[in-house]
Amino acid sequence: MPDLDMSPYAAFVWPAWGISAIVLAALVVRAAAASRRWKRELARLEGPAEGPQAAQGAIGRKDDPQAAQGAMGSKK
Repeated sequence: MPDLDMSPYAAFVWPAWGISAIVLAALVVRAAAASRRWKRELARLEGPAEGPQAAQGAIGRKDDPQAAQGAMGSKK
């Protein structure tokens, strides 16, 4: 069995270990909470999942060549 008797130093060592353990646990809890908050914020910013049609709307439909020319310039 390990010898944990630190006679003259016990009053300093054991509280230091305890405080360190509490601080590390608080940091882990804080990081986990921040991670959940960041994931919720990312999901909110991404919005509902949209397919490739959202990008098609920005440059025109594939079956409408004039809309595509307007986005890319004319071929004159």
